Amino acid sequence: MKRVASWQHQRVAFLVAIWLPFCLGQTTSSPQHHGSNLKFRLAGYPRKHNEGRIEIFYQGDWGTICDDDFSLANAHVLCRHLGFTSAIGWTHSAKYGKGIGKIWLDNVQCVGSEKSIDLCKSRGWGNSDCTHDEDAGVVCKDERLPGFVDNNIAEMEVDDNIVEEIRLRPVVAFAKTKIPITEGIVEVRYRDGWGQICDLGWTPKNTHVICGMMGFPYEKKVNKNFYRLFTEKQQNYYHLHSVACTGTEVHLSSCSVKFNRGNSSTSCAGGMPAVVSCVSGPQFAQASGQKKKLKVSNTVRLKAGARIGEGRVEVLRYSKWGSVCDERWGPQEASVVCREMGFGSAKEALRGARMGQGFGPIHMNEVQCTGQERSIWNCQYKNVTSEICQHTQDASVRCNVPYMAYENTIRITGGRTRYEGRVEVATTDKNGTQGWGLICGDSWGTLEAMVVCRQLGLGYANHGLQETWYWDSSNVTEMVWSGVRCTGEEMSLSHCRHQKNGSCRRAGARFSAGVICSETAPDLIMNATLVQNTVYIEDRPLHMLYCAAEENCLSKSAANASWPYGHRRLLRFSSQINNVGRADFRPKAGRHSWVWHACHAHYHSMDIFTHYDLLSANGTKVAEGHKASFCLEDSDCNEGVAKRYACANFGDQGITVGCWDLYAHDIDCQWVDITDVKPGHYIFQVLINPNFEVSESDFTNNAMKCNCKYDGHRIWLHNCHLGDAFSEEAERSFENYPGQLSNRVS
Repeated sequence: MKRVASWQHQRVAFLVAIWLPFCLGQTTSSPQHHGSNLKFRLAGYPRKHNEGRIEIFYQGDWGTICDDDFSLANAHVLCRHLGFTSAIGWTHSAKYGKGIGKIWLDNVQCVGSEKSIDLCKSRGWGNSDCTHDEDAGVVCKDERLPGFVDNNIAEMEVDDNIVEEIRLRPVVAFAKTKIPITEGIVEVRYRDGWGQICDLGWTPKNTHVICGMMGFPYEKKVNKNFYRLFTEKQQNYYHLHSVACTGTEVHLSSCSVKFNRGNSSTSCAGGMPAVVSCVSGPQFAQASGQKKKLKVSNTVRLKAGARIGEGRVEVLRYSKWGSVCDERWGPQEASVVCREMGFGSAKEALRGARMGQGFGPIHMNEVQCTGQERSIWNCQYKNVTSEICQHTQDASVRCNVPYMAYENTIRITGGRTRYEGRVEVATTDKNGTQGWGLICGDSWGTLEAMVVCRQLGLGYANHGLQETWYWDSSNVTEMVWSGVRCTGEEMSLSHCRHQKNGSCRRAGARFSAGVICSETAPDLIMNATLVQNTVYIEDRPLHMLYCAAEENCLSKSAANASWPYGHRRLLRFSSQINNVGRADFRPKAGRHSWVWHACHAHYHSMDIFTHYDLLSANGTKVAEGHKASFCLEDSDCNEGVAKRYACANFGDQGITVGCWDLYAHDIDCQWVDITDVKPGHYIFQVLINPNFEVSESDFTNNAMKCNCKYDGHRIWLHNCHLGDAFSEEAERSFENYPGQLSNRVS
């Protein structure tokens, strides 16, 4: 009976599967396979070559895809059509502008592995209830499929009535050589040249938009009489007139403008070319010769961005830093943040934790700005509950920043891709002859490489190389810099400490500095709450500590103990280290150099991964511990994320994005030896990746601190937090010392 009943259920299910799509007229698979006849392209503005509004050529017409039910899986399929390996994001609501003509697909639902988009479920070709306000876009990983030829990507044809590239042309002699350019005639790209904008009816709101595009937060009045005398002697071509901006636009193309037709060099009767003067943000004020510096908000910050002017948006509330949920996050909200931080308008308003996830409170949701606010705090917003928003929805921005030409002073050469090579710096000898020279690899590391990658716009530093074997394509052999020391925050390598014409310990171009850059990077943080909740004291017999002593996990006085008699007093706690970045954390050393530790029966991949320190109120170290040569693996992961790394059987080591490595309190070396510590009040500090052996998108959150009270019998930790979680005032009240990052007991 069970078998017959089962067959009847299957028969009913089969009939329902056939008839239900016809009855409902909703999401179905396309009945025909058109994949070989389809063409795909990216369109819209502003965008990069690997992103844009997705358009499909079908039955003789180009059309778009509606964003209803759109997903990253859909984007994966479409990016492969375009010749990219995969997708890293997608956009909705016509982010790259509205298309025209057909909307070919709607309610597309792909698994992600389909060979063609028409194998995915959808309403069917040409069946849509959307408008072009809902056009979908994709952001593809900038990595090509092997052997792919760009024969099916057709850029949108740009007619004369589109504003894309804009510049400020200085006319004052001294201003022509000064960077950044803050004042000049506004010019727009027209065919193979540049055209001007008639200033009749020009308003400060128009100037505000132009300055924002140039990377400047505000504008100031300009001496038009001087420019009138200059422009009267010039041949001007007025490409635009009647510009009317509201002041909240992020690009001139969003303003109401009129285009001149034909030969219109005299179509600005009584007027002159539009001229603007902008105010630099504090990061660029000195370079622009600006005497008065603007103040940057101390309640808003950008975190984990690879380039200047980009990052995850975090705001300070109740003395704690927290992120912003991306619901309703758009260009106007992002522009308010960008200008508040001393940059121009927003180049991109990013959703979905595109700059990595925060860890802590989420302070804002559904932020709505008019675009005229001086601070994001002046915008409308809602408070957040954990049920509404998660850190996977953290908002971030990319801001317009002034052009500084930093990329012209260095280059990397000889690499297999443009993301790697040895570093060469521009030089000028006594005779004024310009050339290029090498940097000594001595002391070169991750922090220095971070500056190079940022300066060249190549993302984060993956490695800083002290010895390079790259192909010598430039015949540059002279070492011109040595002793380079960077904090990692500099915009240019020239801003770092360095010696010109210094000596290099190892001669030869092979020992020059090199870099490997990456568009993504990991970001490790400690779970502070877990540390606080799991701390306790154990008096452990010495006969149980031979293995730990062998790995230097005890204080120096243990060497003088009467082994195997007696005990050591240990401050024990659990350690959970999360990777909230956008790339897996991998050990710098290859597996060929990992060291087998028979005592703990696994390979160690890093010399020092974490410092555990107990500090006095003035910062003096009174006890220390460390995780020497951590074995890195995925102990557990967020929902939907699969483990990739395990130490067993000489497996690959690392921490996957969205996963964490958990060392429970009862594991060897998961402690600080406090045998010699007297009762009192202390600060307990954990520092991850202390030697910057592996690059991260953000090193400022690698420290965790707690107040510690020890009465000689019991121990308490309270107020545990990440090193950058509090306001400066709250942090100063927490501690009375500037910070201790070395691992030497004073």
